[in-house]
Amino acid sequence: MSFSTKLSMVLLLSSLFIHASLAEMVCEDLPKDVCAFSVASSGKRCLLETEKGMNGEIEYECRTSEVIVERMAEYIETDQCVEKCGVDRNSVGISSDAFFEPQFTAKLCSPICYQKCPNIVDLFFNLAAGEGVFLPELCEKHKTNPRRAMIELVSSGGAAPAPISDISEDIVFAPAPSPI
Repeated sequence: MSFSTKLSMVLLLSSLFIHASLAEMVCEDLPKDVCAFSVASSGKRCLLETEKGMNGEIEYECRTSEVIVERMAEYIETDQCVEKCGVDRNSVGISSDAFFEPQFTAKLCSPICYQKCPNIVDLFFNLAAGEGVFLPELCEKHKTNPRRAMIELVSSGGAAPAPISDISEDIVFAPAPSPI
């Protein structure tokens, strides 16, 4: 082979590798063990769903939801955040019932989760808001009196959102760097 042919082959292979590395992240292409708490290139959340397989057994599939995450795309949550925030990648769907479990709320509101895992916090912030609960307020109450926070959550059916100025200064909602 001539030098120019070899050079052309190297350039062709290089362009293929570059193209592959620039490919979009699509939820349906993710393995089930990283699906939950991931965000596709489109900015839409990935979610784990069950489907009955041809053999009658339940199979798990990663799907794209219609929920858009602002300021975050092509993101797979770290195993550290999953562990520190007390969530489970194998759970199908999420529920506001998790807020009634003091252990879950303690983990979600802990500084290592709340300040370092914005993807998970954003997800539960929006879930709480849908129930009429302002997550920073719930976390603040949980920090000072966990039992009282749970009683208020149950009895009120949700809390009115607090003004932005009432958010603790040590709470940060900045996106963490992507592990990819």
